[in-house]
Amino acid sequence: MNKFLDLLENQTLLADGAMGTMLHARGVGFDKCFDELNLTNPSAVAEIHREYIEAGAQLIITNTFGANRFKLTKHGLQEDVREINAKGVELAKRVIAASFKDVLVAGDVGPLGVRIAPFGRVQPEEAREAFAEQIQALSEAGADLIVIETFSDLYEIREAIKAAKQTCDLPVVASVTFTRDDRTLLGDEPMKVARTLRDAGADVLGVNCSGGPAQLLRILKQMKQAAPESKFWVKPNAGWPEQVGGRIMYPADADYFGDYALSFREAGACVVGGCCGTTPQHIAVMKKALESSTYTSTLILTSEVFETSEVSETEPPTQFAQKLGRGEFAISVEMDPPRGLSTHKLLAGASLLADAGADVINVADSPMARMRMSAWAVCDVVQRKVGVESTLHFPTRGRNLLRVQGDLLAAHALGIRNIFVVMGDPTSIGDYPEAMDNYDLVPSGLIKLIKQGFNEGVDHSGTSIGQPTNFFVGAALNLCPPDVDNEIKNLHRKVKAGADFFLTQPIYRAGDGPKLLEAYEAKHGKMDKPILVGILPLVSAKHASFLHNEVPGIFIPEETRKRVEAAGDEGVKAGVEIAVELVEQVKPWAGGVYVMPQFHKYDMVAEIIEAVKVKT
Repeated sequence: MNKFLDLLENQTLLADGAMGTMLHARGVGFDKCFDELNLTNPSAVAEIHREYIEAGAQLIITNTFGANRFKLTKHGLQEDVREINAKGVELAKRVIAASFKDVLVAGDVGPLGVRIAPFGRVQPEEAREAFAEQIQALSEAGADLIVIETFSDLYEIREAIKAAKQTCDLPVVASVTFTRDDRTLLGDEPMKVARTLRDAGADVLGVNCSGGPAQLLRILKQMKQAAPESKFWVKPNAGWPEQVGGRIMYPADADYFGDYALSFREAGACVVGGCCGTTPQHIAVMKKALESSTYTSTLILTSEVFETSEVSETEPPTQFAQKLGRGEFAISVEMDPPRGLSTHKLLAGASLLADAGADVINVADSPMARMRMSAWAVCDVVQRKVGVESTLHFPTRGRNLLRVQGDLLAAHALGIRNIFVVMGDPTSIGDYPEAMDNYDLVPSGLIKLIKQGFNEGVDHSGTSIGQPTNFFVGAALNLCPPDVDNEIKNLHRKVKAGADFFLTQPIYRAGDGPKLLEAYEAKHGKMDKPILVGILPLVSAKHASFLHNEVPGIFIPEETRKRVEAAGDEGVKAGVEIAVELVEQVKPWAGGVYVMPQFHKYDMVAEIIEAVKVKT
């Protein structure tokens, strides 16, 4: 039996950690060819190998992840495949010899960097030939095993496994990476991945990269369930990467990895280590944990905590949800999508509001039934380019049950977690009055679908959607309804469905909220969901008169209208003062405010936010 496989029968081997991010930390840019460093800067690669061996790694992986013909062609190195791979093995073996330790060398094989059929134009036999070229070089140079890692395409990894089995007699580890929803980039679930790798002939099945240890522990258990007789390899990232000051940072520290090394072993992993963002410090702590009886007893005491917190660690609540959960006063601002392609003005406004202190940007969906850019796209652009969370307005009108669920999955895939469920404006008042206006769900029904379905991992029919979603769901509330009993009935229905927070229509009397809440409490008990009060700043006497007389549900006290009128040309200034005063008055009972800029006067709203922040 091969030495590597023989060792796995009696112990859990400790592999090394990241190579690429370690090289990057030493000043090598991500635009460079890391594999070429085996030839041009071998001392940098060797030093990283040495640090991992000193930290306790029993297996080190060669610096050949991208050393295949397709990837090397991008750097003009396609003729150096054999030399780069052979040098990678030679470097590792030289460092091991100098350490006087018994350490295994794994020849590293990564994806080709191109799509193969049926998702690309590269044919399977071409892919297999490229893999074989690299694997033969690694094998002939003296690697102890072949590691095929960080694949997301099962078609491609099958070709790599075939190439390894046809080219050499070394053991093969086949390892796949997953996205945040516990599926591969092409949508395959862990159990299918495990069966596919096993049936393709891999000696050890693996999961690497992806998210942090919590996610990979969850995936490992599913893979083990699908292929209980197989051996498993686990190398997680140090959490999800974040960009801080132009640098890529990983949040999970070494001690965290120590605890999870034991969790991986108990879940059936034969090889554990680290991937992107991990360092020799992470490996050293994992080594200590695997050898320490103290760590074992700690695992027994805390394993239940790890089990119950896996999903929350991978998908933590939004910052908006956390702020409301702490009882802090939140500021949300509504923005309408543009009517055309340009997002420059919208992003400029969102940046101004975020700098002023807005906690979240609410993006309306086709307000007044007028054609505008998709709210999904705007939320995505705002979150990526401005760095502030968004709340997606999600009307039920105009969507059947199929589209509702597909749109929810799309929102989650874009990283949108805050959802405001609303009926939506009828198409009869908008640009296309003849457009379809049907719907399958009322708002309370959609809230129930999200909170009791998607957030539990199932769709409307009860079919699994994989990892549960993590939506934070808001609903509409009218504090000045024409029919109080009916509003309370609808409010209670939304509360029972699972609404997390409420956004109200604009008010101009702070006492409107307590009156409705007292009426609700008399029937159903105290309302325990945060309410963000609608604030619509007035800009002129004409504006105030229009809202009061022509917009249903809005009542502006006479003294407020007279105050704006008396301000004359200083109407905007008066509107800011009135809004700030109203915000202060609602703070005793509101969880925050929902500010609605008029006529794109984002500077006016920024002034309101800054004044409120000063008073807080």
